[in-house]
Amino acid sequence: MRVIVDANIVFSAILNSKGKIGDLLINSRKYLEFIAPDFLRQEIFEHYPRLCEISGMTLEQVRESEFQICKGITFISEEQISLSIWLESEKLLADIDPKDTQYIAYSKHFRCKIWSGDKALMKGLYKTGFVNFITTDDLFNWRADKEGNG
Repeated sequence: MRVIVDANIVFSAILNSKGKIGDLLINSRKYLEFIAPDFLRQEIFEHYPRLCEISGMTLEQVRESEFQICKGITFISEEQISLSIWLESEKLLADIDPKDTQYIAYSKHFRCKIWSGDKALMKGLYKTGFVNFITTDDLFNWRADKEGNG
């Protein structure tokens, strides 16, 4: 299954690579294909100081955690998405959170779910009829089923 990973999921995993989210990103490559917009790399870079502050890790430790988490994510250029999908996604998010347009556009283009912990985003989009999200628990259970442990 292909899944779009949003920034809050990646940040959570970088901060706690041994937690449930980190485990899914690091140990699910056999069953799950994780993709993300290319801009997420820059967003991580811009948040290094905050990630160090929150975690108490050094920059080197944050970068190593980032490497472990991100090596299982395929980063895809935004240019692959058609203008019509961008415009449709922008319109959908206009009154919710326009900065998350990329995730909706990727979901529509690649026809896959978004893995997000952003409850306000999900709630706002559910009201519009967009329900293409998957939770950490859903992914964890899905993987367990595939492994024969569920």
